[in-house]
Amino acid sequence: MLIKKSIEILTKNARETQKFGERMSGEILKMPLKKKAIVLALVGNLGGGKTCFLQGFAKGLGIKEKILSPTFIIMKRFGTFYHFDCYRIQKAKDILDLGFKKIINNPKNIVAIEWADKIKSLLPKERIMIHFGLVGKNKRKIIFTK
Repeated sequence: MLIKKSIEILTKNARETQKFGERMSGEILKMPLKKKAIVLALVGNLGGGKTCFLQGFAKGLGIKEKILSPTFIIMKRFGTFYHFDCYRIQKAKDILDLGFKKIINNPKNIVAIEWADKIKSLLPKERIMIHFGLVGKNKRKIIFTK
């Protein structure tokens, strides 16, 4: 696993969640290339902060386009950053038609997967699991696990 121990973060509003995502991308960019893509597996309920986090994350990668949840198109590509949203995936294997295996096997790629629990059987062993939870109206609990 890429995370050595569980880490819990509490953000007070959407802006803090985005800023945290931006800082996280800076840490990811400092990592040496692995044999496969860096995969962020995001899990949590609707409104949990997954897309908000990824907006900041993408900004930290230097992506200028607006990051929206790609729920209806499932995948968006921004250079070597791939943003998947598996909310509408019925079966894990459905994502394979989008070249998923090739994408996660390219060490130059960074892959963020919202609703990653829906394709758990296809996730690589080496991944960063990020769990999002609501704590009140605006606060979010973000937990990184091994």
